[in-house]
Amino acid sequence: TIIREITRVFSDELEKRVIIIDTSNEIAGDSDVPHTGIGRARRMQVPKTELQHKIMLEAVENHMPQVIVIDEISTELEALAARTIAEKGVQLVGTTHGNCLDNLIKNPSLSDLIGGIQYVTISDEEAKRRGTQKSILERKSYPAFQLAIEVNNLHSWTIHEN
Repeated sequence: TIIREITRVFSDELEKRVIIIDTSNEIAGDSDVPHTGIGRARRMQVPKTELQHKIMLEAVENHMPQVIVIDEISTELEALAARTIAEKGVQLVGTTHGNCLDNLIKNPSLSDLIGGIQYVTISDEEAKRRGTQKSILERKSYPAFQLAIEVNNLHSWTIHEN
């Protein structure tokens, strides 16, 4: 998979300390020996899906990773854990599912991954300059991820910076 190859590149080619939070065993496999495709990365298996956010934080506290790879961030607690990890200076690689980036932006549980959104009121002068209404959507805070890659299909990706 794509995320498995990203993990291998970080761990082997970039020589980073990588921890995989593998809830469904899709990245490192479900045997006692992790899939060779993850390189030197270590994995932490998640015994129950509802514990994923705790395992994410445990990885930072106990293993000092430079990179954490998380497959399928899907709850508000997991999004908050991702933000906490990013604020500690650990690089995140993660996935979430949706039809397009707008789904993530408008999902109240996950929008914090990209900084969240809020309505703000701008001055008449600024609204005129922008050619918009006075009430606009704006990013609430810094995103947990440095960039987002939207996988449109196997051969078409859109990279969103900032």
